[in-house]
Amino acid sequence: MTLLSDVPRLASADLDAYWMPFTANRQFKSAPRMFVKAEGMYYTTDDGRQVLDGFAGLWCCNAGHCRPGIVAAIQAQAAEMDYAPSFQMGHPLAFRLANRIVELAPGKLDHVFFCNSGSEAVDSALKIALAWQRVRGEGARTRLIGRERGYHGVGFGGISVGGIAANRKMFGTLLAGVDHLPHTHVLEKNAYSRGQPEWGAHLADELERLVTLHDASTIAAVIVEPLAGSTGVLVPPRGYLQRLREITRKHGILLIFDEVITAFGRMGTNFAADLYGVEPDMITFAKGVTSGTVPMGGVIVSSDIYRAFMGGPPGAIELFHGYTYSAHPLACAAGIAALDLYRDEDLFARAARMAPKLEAALHGLKGTRHVVDIRNHGMVGAVELAARAGAPGARGFETYLECFEAGVLVRQTGDIIALAPAFIVEDAQIDRIASTLRDVLSRIE
Repeated sequence: MTLLSDVPRLASADLDAYWMPFTANRQFKSAPRMFVKAEGMYYTTDDGRQVLDGFAGLWCCNAGHCRPGIVAAIQAQAAEMDYAPSFQMGHPLAFRLANRIVELAPGKLDHVFFCNSGSEAVDSALKIALAWQRVRGEGARTRLIGRERGYHGVGFGGISVGGIAANRKMFGTLLAGVDHLPHTHVLEKNAYSRGQPEWGAHLADELERLVTLHDASTIAAVIVEPLAGSTGVLVPPRGYLQRLREITRKHGILLIFDEVITAFGRMGTNFAADLYGVEPDMITFAKGVTSGTVPMGGVIVSSDIYRAFMGGPPGAIELFHGYTYSAHPLACAAGIAALDLYRDEDLFARAARMAPKLEAALHGLKGTRHVVDIRNHGMVGAVELAARAGAPGARGFETYLECFEAGVLVRQTGDIIALAPAFIVEDAQIDRIASTLRDVLSRIE
């Protein structure tokens, strides 16, 4: 077996065939940043440097990298059964994992539909919402409502309800019958908030305006990230999510929490719904369910939603939706092992204990050159930079590159630097992330 770390460094000509996602391909291929190994809190580059992972891969490696228990479970499952069909067939691990997830889920959310990514989870949830309204006799409810600056993956459903312009503008007309709530982050009102801002709960009342505009009888669902991550960490104002829940319940509209980022301990709780004390009708998840080791996603739905589909003949398919790799055996093995690790090492509670350290370290950067805002909640934080005149995003990208050269991986979204380390992060590593950011910002223009 050839290990990735033993493969010779790729030549420039070897890089051309791969069209990289969400990447400045020409810039990358002129100066590649290659990882060949990972362990714990660190990546190893192809030139042998250690890079401290301040972003848990891509919001996903919550338990750290290459944890032996998860690795062993994947290896053992691959040797025993590589694949099993999920249409009209099953395998025990799928049911075991679903039961484990339901044990963690809040309230009446007690059925799991598996897919392979956050994007698929969102499109699945939107289809379930539309189908549920139809099976209960409300087929006119076809409108979907997202939020400005929301990120819900890259499927046509997800980018339709999503509100990040760059993700939408290249693809023409998207789903019809979609509207958007305003986002909740106004720099003049809630800059440098620690945890939930005090200002902004009233913005949830914009949903009532949309109900008045379209009539509740046409609206199927509202989907929001409890904490919006990919847009640059927008923390919900106090009372905002509670108000959305009140309005959706009042008008018979489903409320979907997109917890692809926040589920499985990122907020120091099982789900962000637990932290914020709001029970939605559906939760989408991915990333942390396997600690990033094997692709997997899913939707957790309430018993009311599931039962509504179960009224036809017992031999009939209730939902015409699914994926070849739904509940893939390797993903299920990885998910069970990841949940075991989270439980055995009490990692969600550890995330809650480390969150104040991350908060203090990040807010200690207030007053650093170029910094205009710092915000955080749970094991998520962001440092927003002033945009360079005539070049929005350039300063953020340069900061990202310079941090990488200094041995720290962060995430850049425009002029926002986001941080979301694994739950095994130590105090000294958080300090290193913050000090690296300070040093880099002090010298870039």
